[in-house]
Amino acid sequence: MNALYKLMMIAILLLNLNGLMAQEIYAGRYKAIFKEPPQKVPTAKTPDGPLAGNGDIGLTMGGTADQIRFFIGKNDFWRAYPVYPGGGIAFPGSLEFDIPALQGGTFYAEQHLDKADIEAVFKKEHLKLNLNAFVTARQNTIVFELETNQPISLKLKLKAAEGNTAVTAAGQSDEVYWVSRSFEHSPLLEWPAHIAMALKTIPAVTDFSGEITLYPGKKKVFALTVFSNQDCPDWKERTIAEAKQINAPEIIKMKLAHQDWWASFWKASNVRIGDTLLEKYYYASQYLFACSSRGDKFAPGIWGPFITRDSSAWGGDYHLNYNYQAPYWAAYSSNHIDLTANFDQPLLDYMEKGKNHARELLGIRGIYYPVGIGPKGLVTTRWPLSPDEMEKRYATRENTIDGGYKFLGQKINAVFSVSNMLMRFYSTYDQNYALKVYPYLLECADFWEDYLKLENGKYVIYMDHYGEVMPNLRNKGQWRNQLGDFNSTLSLGLVKMLFKGLVDMSVFLKKDGQRQAKWMDIRDHISSFPLGVIQGRQSLKSVERSPSEWHQGVMGLARVSIHGLVLPSGVCGPVTDPVFNQILLNDVAHWKDKINDPADWGNTLGNGIETCFPAAVRVGYPADEIIKYLKARIAKQSYPNLWITAEGGGIETLSAVPLAINEMLLQSYEGLIRIFPNWNKNKDASFEKLRAYGAFTISSKLKNGQILYVNISSEKGRNCILENPWPGQKVRVYRNGKKAEILSGKRFNLKTFAGEKISLNI
Repeated sequence: MNALYKLMMIAILLLNLNGLMAQEIYAGRYKAIFKEPPQKVPTAKTPDGPLAGNGDIGLTMGGTADQIRFFIGKNDFWRAYPVYPGGGIAFPGSLEFDIPALQGGTFYAEQHLDKADIEAVFKKEHLKLNLNAFVTARQNTIVFELETNQPISLKLKLKAAEGNTAVTAAGQSDEVYWVSRSFEHSPLLEWPAHIAMALKTIPAVTDFSGEITLYPGKKKVFALTVFSNQDCPDWKERTIAEAKQINAPEIIKMKLAHQDWWASFWKASNVRIGDTLLEKYYYASQYLFACSSRGDKFAPGIWGPFITRDSSAWGGDYHLNYNYQAPYWAAYSSNHIDLTANFDQPLLDYMEKGKNHARELLGIRGIYYPVGIGPKGLVTTRWPLSPDEMEKRYATRENTIDGGYKFLGQKINAVFSVSNMLMRFYSTYDQNYALKVYPYLLECADFWEDYLKLENGKYVIYMDHYGEVMPNLRNKGQWRNQLGDFNSTLSLGLVKMLFKGLVDMSVFLKKDGQRQAKWMDIRDHISSFPLGVIQGRQSLKSVERSPSEWHQGVMGLARVSIHGLVLPSGVCGPVTDPVFNQILLNDVAHWKDKINDPADWGNTLGNGIETCFPAAVRVGYPADEIIKYLKARIAKQSYPNLWITAEGGGIETLSAVPLAINEMLLQSYEGLIRIFPNWNKNKDASFEKLRAYGAFTISSKLKNGQILYVNISSEKGRNCILENPWPGQKVRVYRNGKKAEILSGKRFNLKTFAGEKISLNI
């Protein structure tokens, strides 16, 4: 079998050589390098070890040369319990390689972005062990390949995680060893969760309890298959059956399919900006998000599928006041729409409960969501179920606040997610997608139509809070005196976004024309964003008024207000309102006054790197300055696996660098496509197939201070409104390769046809 395996691999490599030579995967220029064992594996937050994944299954490497550990996570394996710790995404288990001969040996690993694998080398004196691991892109299987230069013995342990009310089992079926972990029959579980992992070696072994010997020149392959009851009802039987079918030819097929998927992924778009550090983090962030999310699978929680223990921070849930939404933001403009298709389902699944919350707690229509939910209608953020536990954790015995659910003083948790729905809608104008999410937008509209108050010709918002308001140990359970925000910028912006987007979607779908007048009235007459004066200049205020010293005292554009105004809402900007944008731009210009460390520009060491940096780009702060601070932030707080970390979140940071760079090169969120809108024109740059609102993909190149061309592909035949990339000059248009009209002026309104290719140059 080994000889056959080698021959087939050689043949496949030869067959693929021409293709690999013909088209380089640009992301392959970059990789993560590890010269010592990971320090934060396992962890309740972001791991620092080598990572691989297929958007459903995540693989985290830890341990040492002699005790190699692989932690397996899966996006759909949850303990469906309404309180954390204890509830939330759960840890399936681990695969361990114990190799005593490598005790004290060196640890070296690489995480490859183009191939989506982990390659490691462990050495001690003359002994060397090579390991390659990857999560197959198209199957539920993880592959581990080991080679050695000397005979070496190892012990293998496949372990299901124990505790937290789980029931585990293990067994062997022919040459396959399997383990399982289940949550069921515990009080308050909303649905049962089961997972199985089955291991097969190639060449096969039948004694998994003893030592396995590796010999020089003979590769040993370990294939681990993983299925949950969310994949199929016969989860355990299928796991074992598929593991049994794996052999050397099947491994080769999996590897080819894996390479093909990732090659297609990297072809979807491309940027080149002449800055190797930012390009490395640009592509690494894209890689890590693609490892975390796949459109036809469960959506990733705060830590993605890189789960290394139970009771991850915040239950690893879907935190709805920005953490859940943020990881997706760069995927739209990066033309990775397929990775975003899982976003909506948890929100749609919670709608009936959301209606009950609105009706029972507020007495109004629509949907009202707590701060944290999970899949399949799960709520993850109930207050502790006993007064004693409540007092221990939150310094009050009152565990029936808001019916026992954590709303934390905020009404925006449902409407916040409309931002992502609109990003995808405007990016694709996909009718089927619009029909899918339109009912959600309608429920949000019902809520806000009832909740808003009309005073003196303006719609105002009471009791929706700029930040979370809750009992805690710091305030000793005294929190109600902090309630009372009036006209929070976060709330005003998100509500404006909702009704603007709802009008656009209803027109597109030709639905609810009789309601559009009301929606436009709210859109046009929502209260103005509050302003104040600081150091003699106009500045944004977080709220019009509040009893909270913190909320009342936040002056200037900051992370939370950005969410409502600039990103993800997109209701403000230099095109929409240049005068107001100048106020926001001045606020950004004063961020540097508030820091001692350039890494904390925008106050992003805790949270907000994915918000503040792209928002600074959108309002027009100089790109070179943003890049300087972004590099300082990366250097201050990132891991060897190229994950930029934050104190309060995980995969949300993966959108920071891609979105900031994309917005420097191409903007379209204000209904006007702008080419290199915030880029130093003296620096060469190019991009291929970035996605713009209107269902366009666009490519362009800047060289020696001149834009050489703009290529536009129209998917849906919509009008393309474009700022003249060559101010003051006439522009030649080519349509499907043929000369067409000549345009002039500041803006062009290009009529397009579905599938049409348009090129512009001077």
